[in-house]
Amino acid sequence: MAQAQTLTEVQLRRCLKWCKMRRHSTRDTTIFYVSYYAGLRAKEIAALTVGNLFDDTGAVREQFVLDSNQTKGAKTRTVWINAKLRRQLEQYRKKFLSKNPNDALFQSQKGGAFSANTMTQLFLNIYRAAGFENASSHSGRRTFITELASKGVSVRVLAELAGHSSIQTTQRYIDVNPQQMSAAVELL
Repeated sequence: MAQAQTLTEVQLRRCLKWCKMRRHSTRDTTIFYVSYYAGLRAKEIAALTVGNLFDDTGAVREQFVLDSNQTKGAKTRTVWINAKLRRQLEQYRKKFLSKNPNDALFQSQKGGAFSANTMTQLFLNIYRAAGFENASSHSGRRTFITELASKGVSVRVLAELAGHSSIQTTQRYIDVNPQQMSAAVELL
């Protein structure tokens, strides 16, 4: 099976533009941000609860722990929230009504939590509408890892952020592009 497409900055902006035109624009934009800025899998995004991302006062957490039942491989892991994702989550909170920490963070059109399958379909619909045939629910995750690697983050830190037990797995996520190779030789 082919790996999911890693997105360029222009492609990311195109997807976000499309998300903002959708019926559930704030929700879909926030889901896209979580995929890209936190590197989460579709299954993990679907399993997020209000309490994962927001504390008792409604403030966005700086980090949170995914329980073993929310992750692939049934291992807990800490997820860090950067400033861009925090701002988007604050916007999402304004439209999100539930204060119950156990409620699903993202509600489907039918009002319940997304399943991993329906979350995957949401990503496919967004990417296809934006004109990307090789992108999938894993594209945000691959882009997250590749972008951090190109900025010099060590593969050990990347593996921890991604929840991989092996750095070999993480290395398979990292795409190499001409800009990275050009910048690399300029280091000499």
